[in-house]
Amino acid sequence: MIPAKIEPISITTKREKGWDSIVDWFDQHKQSLYTLGWSYLNNQQQMEELFYRSILQVQKELPRFKGKTRFETWVTAIFIHNCRELSNDRSLQASEESEPRQGLFKALDQLKEYEKEAMVLTYVQGFSQEEAAHLLQVSAEKMKEILFSGIQSLRNEMRSGSTFNGCKDYQKDYLDYLERAMDRSKKIDFEVHIYHCQECQEDLAAFQDAMLTMLNLTDRMEDLHVPSGFMEKVKDKLIEKEKRRQQKKKKRKRKGLVFVSVFALLIGIGFFTGVLPYLYYTWTEEDPELRAFLQQDLGQMLNLEAESDGVKIKIKSAIADDVQTLVFYEIEDTDEDNQYVMNYDDGVFVENEHEIMNRVTYPRYYPPDLESDVNNKEKNVYQGKISLPPLTADNETIKLKITKLHKIIHDSSMRNSFWPYENSEFKTGEWSFEIPVTKQPSIEYALDGKTEVEGIPVRFDKLTMAPTATILQFGINNEQPGKRINVLNFTNLRVNNKEMKPDMYGSTYLDSQQDINWTTFQTHFDPLCGEKPKEVNVQFGAAYFEFEDKKSIELDGTQEYPQTFEYAGSTISIDNLEVGQFTDIVISNHEIENRAYERLLFHIVSEDKNEPSSMDMNSEGVLVDKNGVEYDVNEMSYEEIEQPRYFHTVQSARFHDIDATSVKLVIDGYSTTKYLDDVVKISLE
Repeated sequence: MIPAKIEPISITTKREKGWDSIVDWFDQHKQSLYTLGWSYLNNQQQMEELFYRSILQVQKELPRFKGKTRFETWVTAIFIHNCRELSNDRSLQASEESEPRQGLFKALDQLKEYEKEAMVLTYVQGFSQEEAAHLLQVSAEKMKEILFSGIQSLRNEMRSGSTFNGCKDYQKDYLDYLERAMDRSKKIDFEVHIYHCQECQEDLAAFQDAMLTMLNLTDRMEDLHVPSGFMEKVKDKLIEKEKRRQQKKKKRKRKGLVFVSVFALLIGIGFFTGVLPYLYYTWTEEDPELRAFLQQDLGQMLNLEAESDGVKIKIKSAIADDVQTLVFYEIEDTDEDNQYVMNYDDGVFVENEHEIMNRVTYPRYYPPDLESDVNNKEKNVYQGKISLPPLTADNETIKLKITKLHKIIHDSSMRNSFWPYENSEFKTGEWSFEIPVTKQPSIEYALDGKTEVEGIPVRFDKLTMAPTATILQFGINNEQPGKRINVLNFTNLRVNNKEMKPDMYGSTYLDSQQDINWTTFQTHFDPLCGEKPKEVNVQFGAAYFEFEDKKSIELDGTQEYPQTFEYAGSTISIDNLEVGQFTDIVISNHEIENRAYERLLFHIVSEDKNEPSSMDMNSEGVLVDKNGVEYDVNEMSYEEIEQPRYFHTVQSARFHDIDATSVKLVIDGYSTTKYLDDVVKISLE
């Protein structure tokens, strides 16, 4: 990737030294430029001509370079111009046999030309969206549309035959949300909508999968080697890097020697019963979760190591079942006091994934544990885990490759964050492992449990007990008119009087076509191994409802505002209405005590009954816990509050393609949360 801030030789030096300085610059960036060129071209003769022409043109145009843009951006613009010319040069295309396209380039070839250029500049070359827009001579908004279109095209290619019905008004925010570029108030509104809209959840998940696939393929760019002799390769930076690799720090040997001594003592006094592994792992393994797995003989210690650029990664163990494959790791920064974490599909991928893993179930995300004792002992060591897809066979070898690690941000405001790191803070390198794994069996139990939540039937279908998770499968009836349950959360699951906590992010939708009148979900709980369930009790936590309650209000853009109206037992204010090329409306209700709704569901139609092509939504609001205590959304997060509710106090919307003086505000209904404390006893069939 072209560095964004490194400028090894000044522009003045380049002008004075001419050829040598420019060739040196291209030599330093040859891997990145070669990758960019290969996205347009497909044979070596074209690539050689591309570098030749570009160096000539840079040397020719350099006296007129004024420095208003970054030098890298300016050179890349010249490089792209030559890429386009050569890609249309049939004489060069025919003079040498084209090489087969693989990986990222094969995927990019399925896109439209402008989509491919935008994706390459942003995700392969690492330019900001603003710089990429400048290079392609489009607006920032148009650039975002192109990137969205490109990822959608990639997704449709990946999931041919699938259909997605996410809300169009929220699709345009997918990129900002996934890249964490959304302001807090808009992010909360977006997350609240996604949380309650099953179709948007599926659409966003598929979009993210395609985006991660793009980034995953991008991380494999090191597989595209610049041919030997293409340009001079010996550089001072590589020599310095190689020297640094030789300066290894040995910080943790003493503890290892103590553990070996204890183990030898146990062997010496004859502990050959089942007590031996239990005691051994009690002494040798710090991570309590991994220790429990090892003590139950559900995995083995591996201690596979690899080092790159002063960072050492150790794969401690891997636990696999039908739900997921958990990989426990340790990362040590041997040069500085930094802690790093892995994020699957963002610099971490399985090279033989398609051969050995089941992609039907997407891996779960585990936030970094910054509060654990093991991660507060040393400033340069972090121990964690990542989830990979489940294996298709009982015994496999996972070829894990890591090219990027995320640096943990040690800030008090980030301690309980779901993402305690930023994409801009990362470490690149290359760490490769071959991890032998044995898949542990899971047991499924059919359930026969039925109940009602606010008059809506709920049934419990299946309990799956796997080494890494306990999964409750249930269904919600969707036939009742006027209201529906979008999400159902649980406080705990008790099996044989042992309590297990649920995944904090609630239930996940299961694509099941068994009965069109029922929607099937799964909730993950803590694992419970080795016991056959005799009693199963489920305690409800909260249900997230959507009520249909239609109301239409005639609005006149020539009148003065604010105006009020009554709805769902509340007095609601229309603070502002502006009509014209866009129709802007602001609705507010700051009284939240005993309020029936948390969010209004509404749209606009014109006097000729035309509906807008799209709309932009924003909101302001407050977080309220189960006891009614209010919190500022800018100071507290969902994760810090028990069973939070988000009340919209201000909802604003801009509707496109509505050009009328009079419009009609149509409220379709509202959504709200209802707390539950019912306990359902479920019998096993």
